[in-house]
Amino acid sequence: MVRLSVNLNKVALIRNSRGADYPNLVQVALDCERFGAQGITIHPRPDQRHARYSDVAELRAACTTELNIEGYPAGEFIDVVLASRPDQVTLVPDEPGQLTSDHGWDTVGRAGFLREVLQPFQAAGIRTSIFVDPDPRMIEGAKAVGTDRIEFYTGPFAHQFKHGPAAAVAPFTEACQLAADLGLGINAGHDLNLENLAYFAQHMPGLQEVSIGHALVTDALYLGFEETIRRYLACLRGA
Repeated sequence: MVRLSVNLNKVALIRNSRGADYPNLVQVALDCERFGAQGITIHPRPDQRHARYSDVAELRAACTTELNIEGYPAGEFIDVVLASRPDQVTLVPDEPGQLTSDHGWDTVGRAGFLREVLQPFQAAGIRTSIFVDPDPRMIEGAKAVGTDRIEFYTGPFAHQFKHGPAAAVAPFTEACQLAADLGLGINAGHDLNLENLAYFAQHMPGLQEVSIGHALVTDALYLGFEETIRRYLACLRGA
């Protein structure tokens, strides 16, 4: 079964809006695990407008499944990840102040940079993943720089899904097969939701993990976290 990692950035955003520690991010993470989530993800950005660097150590100490830390590999991010040693680090090409992640790495043009920043994470025993678009050159580039996994940026799939699911998923299916042939682990995330997740997962051979935050937290406002996580897991069960 494809693993579900719950991204808690939107929960952290609510917490930060009142300058207090409510909702408590660690408690929400533990509850998500208790409800069946197989991992927790956060993406601390330099302005710390939602998840903060200080959240990493607290979640590392508390989580009993897998902890995935996403972000741009600048100095402070690297230091925090190496100090906490999460199960996985996902490198995302976010510029400072960027609203949300909206593209994958140029793994060919930035090969030297990526190869350099991956090494200390892998030396520390942290599984590495690189955010990529479903472009064969970028997938081959990811393999060449030595990452353990890739994470497909699925925004284009989600945006096109209602206009034609088969056409929307086709480039991802092809790219997923290439990644599997190259021996790369395969993750995915961004704009996946209860409407499109089952279809996507069923057409992605070798998919191992999805990271979902915005849609899942939004659904939880109506359904509660326990029922929401149950429904997302049901989407993945047939993949």
